[in-house]
Amino acid sequence: MSHTTRTRRTRNRSLALAAGAAVLALTLTACGSDAMGGMDHGTAGAAGTATGTADTASGTPAGGHQGHRMPGADAATATATAAPGIAATAADAPGLASERNGYRLTSATESLPAGAPTEYRFTVTGPDGRPLTAFEPDQTKRMHFYAIRSDLTGFQHLHPEMADDGTWTAPLAALTAGSWRLFASFVPDGGPGKGTGLVLSRTVTVPGEGAAAAAELPAATGTATVDGYTVAVEGTPVAGQAGELKVTVSKDGRPVTDLQPYLETFAHLTAFRSGDQAFAHLHPEAKAAAGATGGPTLPFHAELPAGGDWRLFLQFQTGGRLHTVGLTLKVG
Repeated sequence: MSHTTRTRRTRNRSLALAAGAAVLALTLTACGSDAMGGMDHGTAGAAGTATGTADTASGTPAGGHQGHRMPGADAATATATAAPGIAATAADAPGLASERNGYRLTSATESLPAGAPTEYRFTVTGPDGRPLTAFEPDQTKRMHFYAIRSDLTGFQHLHPEMADDGTWTAPLAALTAGSWRLFASFVPDGGPGKGTGLVLSRTVTVPGEGAAAAAELPAATGTATVDGYTVAVEGTPVAGQAGELKVTVSKDGRPVTDLQPYLETFAHLTAFRSGDQAFAHLHPEAKAAAGATGGPTLPFHAELPAGGDWRLFLQFQTGGRLHTVGLTLKVG
């Protein structure tokens, strides 16, 4: 074999090795950048079963914890933040983002004291970065504010007041130690988001003894009681599909027909998913006229975005007092 032939073969072998290395590098790069691309974070479920026991929040004077309609659940542009001890949640989980469509929930508060009433101050900024001060009334209120512990206990539903500079102040009842998620639900009155309901949230830590302890989610029974009233829920919701839930209120075995109008409805129903505190609101199918009375059966339009265990909080008013009862809804 001539020297020229050996040189040519050596050069060809080197070129082949270099090309192979380049192909391998491109393959590794493609796999590394696309490894999660096909992961589906959504869950389509089967029929669910309504369950429940009473929560401690009940018998609140009218004007205390109150309710609203559920804004849209699209959070394609959201940035989600998970509470300590809760697994990170996909950005499409409703209500778990502090920013969506250019609107941001901001607050300098990262912790709150335990065991005594406190206040939480926050601002909603618009796409222009300035505090938003124009809000459309939603079920008579410009802002609906929720607080829930990571184990879905301690539910509070408030209507905070806004200062002229756009700062809201939510007066919270005493919190137990642990991780809490705080939700702001509102409808901008102006700008690119005018008329579109939004739910944004942030987490806060409440330090103290027992912060790491979590209450077990109540088991399924289909009924719950509060202040002498019995609430029964009927329906088989399917994750991601619209359906109907019927809530029936009774007392001492008799149908309750003296439910009073409460934020333009005879009852308000909010839901939080166990594990990540994703938010949903179940719309009442009829409004309540001023001075009218309702009951015993109240139909709700229910559309829960994913399967899992959801904790529902039903609020209704009788005799000028607000009653709050918790139920568990299992969506398979």
